[in-house]
Amino acid sequence: MAEKNRLVTVAALQFACTDDVSTNVATAERLVRAAHQKGANIVLIQELFEGHYFCQAQREDFFRRAKPYQGHPTIVRMQKLAKELGVVIPVSFFEEANNAHYNSVAVIDADGTDLGLYRKSHIPDGPGYQEKFYFNPGDTGFKVFQTKYAKIGVAICWDQWFPEAARAMALQGAEILFYPTAIGSEPQDDGLDSRDHWRRVMQGHAGANVVPLVASNRIGKEIIETEHGNSEITFYGYSFIAGPTGELVASAGDKEEAVLVAQFDLDKIKSKRHSWGVYRDRRPDLYKVLLTLDGSNPVK
Repeated sequence: MAEKNRLVTVAALQFACTDDVSTNVATAERLVRAAHQKGANIVLIQELFEGHYFCQAQREDFFRRAKPYQGHPTIVRMQKLAKELGVVIPVSFFEEANNAHYNSVAVIDADGTDLGLYRKSHIPDGPGYQEKFYFNPGDTGFKVFQTKYAKIGVAICWDQWFPEAARAMALQGAEILFYPTAIGSEPQDDGLDSRDHWRRVMQGHAGANVVPLVASNRIGKEIIETEHGNSEITFYGYSFIAGPTGELVASAGDKEEAVLVAQFDLDKIKSKRHSWGVYRDRRPDLYKVLLTLDGSNPVK
């Protein structure tokens, strides 16, 4: 029997953000078009790309950056772009939902249809990355989306450090994992560089689940005024695409704008995934400890 070939081309974008929404959305559109010219079917834009990464500071005025999901102008614009080009676009945005706020992604299919929403599950809180001030923990659970080209899982930045998130999406049938990201230097520690650690962890998700993985990060220096003076992060880029054994297929640097593209045969990868045995040999009956915080007491 001849092997089927279901070829899908994915892209990761990388660029420096200004703090002007219209400028950043125009940049994102330009790079989506560039990815389409390179043959991309699914294009990932970085996390919260409408402006600077505002979570360096705890400022109540920054809540004005949030907008409701329905009718969100950037999502609507990306729906039109997706339909025009015939590409899938996960769109990251700061969501206002009555008195709740989320770090969210809307997944837009190749015909412009909004397939639904994922809200970031793991919310970090540390110097320079004070997201708990702004975002409620996501309530959607980990989700996958059946797009025209593939069944995809989309999680957001800090989610990428948790193997449980990747496995949950893979168990639901995700054929490719996508992680929009905003990560860089640590304001409290000039000697801490998480770049290689960050990348290796996600390569492990790809290899452990036998699925390709796409990570999109921003570049550039961003300065945010806080109540204690200015806070500064230099985002390290290094957006990448990993193959189903965790191998690096495409990689960007730490300073340049980039459009990374890679093609995968999803049916060939599916055969590899099934034959490797990691899903056949799983023992969920032994994993109840994962439902605890301290290794002994189940979370209720």
